Order: sequence, then C-alpha cells, then structure tokens
Amino acid sequence: MFISSTDALYLLKSNSDEDISYLKTKADRTRQEQKGETVTYVINRNINFTNICEQHCSFCAFRRDAEEEGSFWLNLEDILAKCQGAIEKNATEICMQGGLNPQAKINGSSLQYYLKLVTGIKNNFPELHLHAFSPQEVQFIAREDGLTYSDVILAFKDHGVGSMPGTAAEILDDNVRKIICPEKLNSDTWLEIVSTAHSLGMPTTSTMLSGHIETPEQQILHLSKVRSIQEKALEKNYPARITEFILLPFVGEQAPKPLRNRVGRDQPDLRSSLILTAVARLFLGDVIPNHQPSWVKLGLKGALEALQWGCNDIGGTLMEEHITTMAGAKGGTCLDEDTIKNAIVSIDRPYQQRDTLYLLRENLK
Repeated sequence: MFISSTDALYLLKSNSDEDISYLKTKADRTRQEQKGETVTYVINRNINFTNICEQHCSFCAFRRDAEEEGSFWLNLEDILAKCQGAIEKNATEICMQGGLNPQAKINGSSLQYYLKLVTGIKNNFPELHLHAFSPQEVQFIAREDGLTYSDVILAFKDHGVGSMPGTAAEILDDNVRKIICPEKLNSDTWLEIVSTAHSLGMPTTSTMLSGHIETPEQQILHLSKVRSIQEKALEKNYPARITEFILLPFVGEQAPKPLRNRVGRDQPDLRSSLILTAVARLFLGDVIPNHQPSWVKLGLKGALEALQWGCNDIGGTLMEEHITTMAGAKGGTCLDEDTIKNAIVSIDRPYQQRDTLYLLRENLK
C-alpha cells in the first residue's frame, strides 16, 4: 500500500493548491488508517558524548578538532550522571551518539572503548533502553579495529545496545554525499550496515536530511532505498527492522559557510518539509508505519503541523540536544512530558507514552 515513484515525484514538484490540499488530506487519512488518532512519544535523554570528530561534513556545526576551543569528551562518570538524571525524570531510553574520535580507544581498540560506555550504562541502569551508535560509528569502529560490521553489531547487542539510530543517512545518493559529507560512509555501506543489523536482531530507525542541495528526484531515491531495506527485512523474516522514519530538515544558521551560502536559507522551509513529510507517509506505505517530525528543527509548532501531514509520533523529551542546536536550530533542547501532552491535546488528539520499540505504556513492564 504505497504510491509510485512517479506519483510521489509529481506531488513533490506540484505547486497546485489543489494537489497540496489533496496530499495533506490523503497523508493524514493514511496515518489515521495505519496508526489511529493517538500521538505517541517517548521519555528519553540524548547524550552526545564527544564532538571531537575526524570528519568535516559541510552541514555540521557540531564537530571540533581535539585541541579546538569548544571541543568536549565526556568521561563515563559524566555519562552515568546524565543517565541518573534521566531515570529521575522517568526516562525509558538513552539515545547516545558522538563524533568519530580516533583517540577514543582502550588498549588500542575502538570497540573496547564503546563497549566500556555500554556496559557502564547497562550495569548501572539495566532498565534503560540504549538506542546508540549510528551506522557511521559502526563503520568507523570496524575500520579502526579491522573488524566486520557484524562483529561490531553483535558485540553491541551482546553487551546491551537495544537499537541503532538510523542517522548518517543524510541523502542516500552519492553525488550529494560527495558534496555534503565526502568523508562519510557511502550509500551502499549505510544500507549494508542497517540491513546487517536487522539480520542480527538489532532494530534501527531511518532518517533523511532534507532541504539543502538535494533534488526531488534524489529525495525519492532516498525513500526508495529506505523502503527497499525494510521490504528485504520483511521478505527474509529478519528478527528486526526499521521502527520509524524521521525527516530532518536542514538547519544552516551556524553551518559551514560554503553550504549555507549555497542553500541560501538558515532555517527549514516548513511548507516544503510538510509536503515531503506527507509524501514520505504515502510512499513508504504500511512497511514503515511510524513517522516522526523533528521538533528541534521545526520547533514545536512546526512539529504539531507535521502531525496533521502524516506523522503519528512526536519523538522524545531529549532533555539535552547539541548537534542541531549548535547548527542554529530554534526548537530548543528539551521538552518536558507535560509540554508534549498539552501540545498534542491542543490539536485535539489523544496521547500515549511508548518505549523505543513502540510498545505502549500500559504494556510496559
């Protein structure tokens, strides 16, 4: 149950008020049919453990060199203190990612450093779901230690990582990636790592960085690739799959000047983001039924709009967010649970807490 690439491209390109009205109505009705009226959310804390990174993505205002002003690298005690604070606010999830720091090793092993973080958190807070380490981090660790992607993912899974963020996808078109993130893993490698995770029982999310230099055709190509790996997981009956799709509109206010000047816009274009949100709902169909906006990038008001263009989930409380905020986003770094509930009520929709894997609160043990 999904629209074709041709129809999706037509809707992305159309300037007709009639087409856009149809798109919004169709996406909202499809969301209602697939997920009902309830808007879900998760109580989580985001931890970016370092911004020291070997790469130089042209959209990133977060990364720093090791000796550069503003660089940071949290020790385990700081990370555990943040986890304790999350527990005190009833969090069920820690989302953790960081820069690619070549110094982050134990006895010469990158993997051992990451596992120290994982075991530290799980030994002290076994009740927290650890949603951690992107496909890019998996590729980085495998390269540094001479391991396979399976080696890294299985080690994470065995030590307590519960799911993998589907970030670093940006746009899954290598012509775009050569400009915005030339040092990052390529499209095929991202797809390989995510599919490998599914085959090994590690759920993932999926994302798209939109609204920069990519074309509508490249947006549809990205969605096609995301849908294809979910269909593969379903066809092969893998023990895990993609849990959600998240659109991440480009924020350029503090991004490096070359890309910012080329895009010519500091903040997301809400209208274009909503149109792409609706197209994604219709194009991904029932193979990826959970869709989430980024309130950090769009602001809470924009995220509420997206809930009326096909999204069924508003994401998490985060409690702390650095990567998008350092790029100049205006949405803030934290939403408390009451703010989320009141916002959902303001659009006449019911709300319900979920866990990372979309188990609803009354079913949580």
